[in-house]
Amino acid sequence: MPLASVRGATTCPANEPDAVTRATQELMAALCRANPAITPSSALAFIFTVTPDLDAAFPAAAARGLGYHETSLLGAVEAAVPGAPSRCIRVLAFYETTETGEAGRATHGTPVYLHEAAALRPDLGGPPRAGGPCRGSEAPVSEMGAGEGGCR
Repeated sequence: MPLASVRGATTCPANEPDAVTRATQELMAALCRANPAITPSSALAFIFTVTPDLDAAFPAAAARGLGYHETSLLGAVEAAVPGAPSRCIRVLAFYETTETGEAGRATHGTPVYLHEAAALRPDLGGPPRAGGPCRGSEAPVSEMGAGEGGCR
């Protein structure tokens, strides 16, 4: 089965455990909504990074709360780059997909950059659209379809 990967990022309003959990779950829900092939059964690994000013909770723990119990999860700290968004959570997702593009290779996923993290990829401007760049949504997680059993 072809493998695909996709990136996403968001910013967190505060360095508090609940805020990190909510921001991570919002990011995961938006990423899964933009990339329906990402499910607990198709996801192979998520690599999360946080900026050095975000140390109250592990984003990987928030992903486990969405049903990714059999998925490899890793967290790391980003470099402290001047001018970069503060309290930023990034994710790189690897997943199996049946969607193929040119030469039978997996299609590229739709990246999602929420809140101040949208500044990381200004080239992805514009509203979400099928098969194209997605800057995300301001909708709360409950409205995005995240819940028990993973993002839907």
